[in-house]
Amino acid sequence: MIASIFHKGKDYKIDLFQPIDISMPLSTDKNCVSAWYVEPMKLEPVANGEWIGDVSKGGSVNFRNIIFNPHGNGTHTECVGHISKEFVTINQCLKQFMFLAEVVTLLPTQIENGDFVITKKQLKIVLENSKPEAIIIRTLSNGLNKLTTQYSNTNPPYILEEAILFLNEIGVQHLLIDMPSIDRENDEGKLLAHHAFWQYPNNTQFQKTITEFIYVPNEINDGAYILNLQIASFENDASPSKPILYKIF
Repeated sequence: MIASIFHKGKDYKIDLFQPIDISMPLSTDKNCVSAWYVEPMKLEPVANGEWIGDVSKGGSVNFRNIIFNPHGNGTHTECVGHISKEFVTINQCLKQFMFLAEVVTLLPTQIENGDFVITKKQLKIVLENSKPEAIIIRTLSNGLNKLTTQYSNTNPPYILEEAILFLNEIGVQHLLIDMPSIDRENDEGKLLAHHAFWQYPNNTQFQKTITEFIYVPNEINDGAYILNLQIASFENDASPSKPILYKIF
């Protein structure tokens, strides 16, 4: 089904029947991707006296409680409430869900302290003159092991503050990456990239979001797409999310 989207003076055509899911599954599998020292998601049937919410155990329906951490268990989208003293929720901040996006692939570069990072120079090269509303960063290497990596205590690649300031300059509103965070795993609580992106607290950009733990398959080419950023309506700083890409014709 070909749909036409008119956005900022341009007409974009996409096939709604050809979605590209770049989210990671959230499951109870002990090998499911995780970070920040959290345990895998848990599913627990509700029990009320002799009744249990598990059909395999004699219940009439499956009726389960779910325990998880959106930041540590799978793909999630977060708002400035992640770092603010004020209680701000993703459901309050994200009010538009379709964006013109650019998929870019980068090999993190090693800096003096041994960390692997994404730099301003790298982003300027791959974006050239593009000024997308959303940027989707696929890092190399990009094996299927990203779906099962346990990132805690591994100091994975992150984005330098200078690179975030560049994204602000060109008007990027939504930042998506396949790492557990845009900041260093242990940075003494500074979260320089998060603060820079949301410009908190002096010029807070409530409409901007960060989505972490995506996975962009290798067969997806770099370039322009329409992004549909789907979240659950959680009144929390972050929600599990399902970003979907559509090729532009």
